[in-house]
Amino acid sequence: MKIIHTADLHLGQIMYQYYDRVDEHRHFFNQLMGWCEEHRPDALVVSGDIYDIPQPSASAREFFNSTFVTFRQAFPHMAIVVTAGNHDSASRIKADSSVWHLSGVTVLGNAPSADPNQRREHWEDDYIVELPSGFIAAMPFMGNNRTELIVALTDRIAQRNTDGRPVVLMAHLAVDGCDPLGHDDVGTLRCVTTAALGMGFDYAALGHIHRPQTLGHDIADESQPHSSYPAGAIRYSGSALHVSCDETYPHSVSLVELDRRGGTVELTRLRIDELRHFYTLPATDKPAAHSLNDLYAAIDSLQSKGLRGYIRPRIDYGAPLPTDFVNSIYQYLEKTGNELRLNPKTIWENIPPREENAERPIFEIADLQQMTDPLHFIAETRQQYPELDFEQLKADFEEIQNELRRQQESADNKRNAKKNASKNNESTPTL
Repeated sequence: MKIIHTADLHLGQIMYQYYDRVDEHRHFFNQLMGWCEEHRPDALVVSGDIYDIPQPSASAREFFNSTFVTFRQAFPHMAIVVTAGNHDSASRIKADSSVWHLSGVTVLGNAPSADPNQRREHWEDDYIVELPSGFIAAMPFMGNNRTELIVALTDRIAQRNTDGRPVVLMAHLAVDGCDPLGHDDVGTLRCVTTAALGMGFDYAALGHIHRPQTLGHDIADESQPHSSYPAGAIRYSGSALHVSCDETYPHSVSLVELDRRGGTVELTRLRIDELRHFYTLPATDKPAAHSLNDLYAAIDSLQSKGLRGYIRPRIDYGAPLPTDFVNSIYQYLEKTGNELRLNPKTIWENIPPREENAERPIFEIADLQQMTDPLHFIAETRQQYPELDFEQLKADFEEIQNELRRQQESADNKRNAKKNASKNNESTPTL
């Protein structure tokens, strides 16, 4: 069995609330198309976070639809399996799943119900994709990581897998031992143990953590194009694009070959050529900018090399800058035709030491704009509140988020049911 594993597409992402990334995603999918053409996998699996936000724009949805229709047409014999992640609206993804089913693409939004009484007999079959070469257990994101459902899913495959075909598990979650470097909610990640996933799979194709890595194996192995692992390998393919400037590591797509159930996992890392990279200007081996002209000179040097990407200014704290210096940088970058883009999270060098009684974290406006999760801010300031039970707070927040998600999905279902009823009434002829 041969699969290509990717995750965390984050379609529709607007970087720094200003720049769309459509051309970057198109550049990625062109490479993915080439790899599918070259390696002819049995399946392409996308393990969650299709979109960057639960309510993506119409253009982001159209981009997803047109892209995967193109893949379906180009590779009619390749299975395509896509699951929702924590950034996605499960109900919205599910709403389109029946249409995708007609074209032979498996798109799964909602995870199984937490209530056993709400699950029909052999509910697991709705989350199993059986291929001549193997099985795929496709589990969308679950808000409270009900890993017992994953075990039930692989147990069901074991009943059906009478000829020892390999098993791939798809999931979107954080696992103990993962390296979340660059992830935007490091302080609030809730991890499950690898043991909780059971032993019913040969390869776990995970999403959620953006750094490519194979659990239980040295991160340094990422520098090698090929690796072999025993059955039970657990891997994050990593995000399709660098989602933030902190993701300085290489990104890749995973090509995985499995010979049999309980056999060997052969992994090839397909290095992604990012259309735009992240740069610090001036570079850290040079003095920080002492004026806007110093920064402009660094920008000109980068542009002269034909490079494009997101630049993060590195400026001496005592530099004489105008109050609207950020707008000045935006205007200067306009001449690059949007090929060089501003990361407004400035790095300040040579900041004078603060007084002992003034040890409070300093946040720039750009930092606060990126903190969409309240827990992220609390995690950054938690040392000021030693009496705070942060783990309990995380659990309470998650419970509230899950309830809000259930309420939203219930409201969406009612609204869709009302629309369908209205359409049925309109189509009923009067006598």
